[in-house]
Amino acid sequence: MGDQDPKVAEVEATADAAVDEAAAAVQGDIDVAKIARERDEYLDALKRLQADFENYKKRILKQQTEHLERAAESLVEKLLPVLDTFDLARAHGGDGLDQVQGQLMAALEKEGLERIDPLGKPFDPNESEAVAHEDGDGGPVVSDVMRTGYRFKGKLLRPAMVKVKG
Repeated sequence: MGDQDPKVAEVEATADAAVDEAAAAVQGDIDVAKIARERDEYLDALKRLQADFENYKKRILKQQTEHLERAAESLVEKLLPVLDTFDLARAHGGDGLDQVQGQLMAALEKEGLERIDPLGKPFDPNESEAVAHEDGDGGPVVSDVMRTGYRFKGKLLRPAMVKVKG
């Protein structure tokens, strides 16, 4: 490599200085810490948004489930007079109703309805409503069921109407 023309060397030196100066200016303009902070802020905002959306989905699912349960409970409550009518018809010799009543009860039990049968058991005011009383010895015992009580999915839907002895 021979001698280089002084003008070329001067131009190269000027160009190298300009490149170094431009690189320093760009590096000065790029604040890495600021960019990292912004990235972290955006990441935190995204995580909060994802958590909010998950909570929203859970809340909506819970509301829909509660709505369906209330609708089912309302339907069962509307069918209780039908069950009472079956009980009355059977008590007055209505033959042939056992199968229909059995099918209806089976369908409702499958959905969560259960009969409260307190006959012969100690009186429980949480599940039965005493409408008549007769004297007897010992603690209060249910001697007659005048209207059947029901629970739906563990919740008291209607207390049994009973006669208590004792």
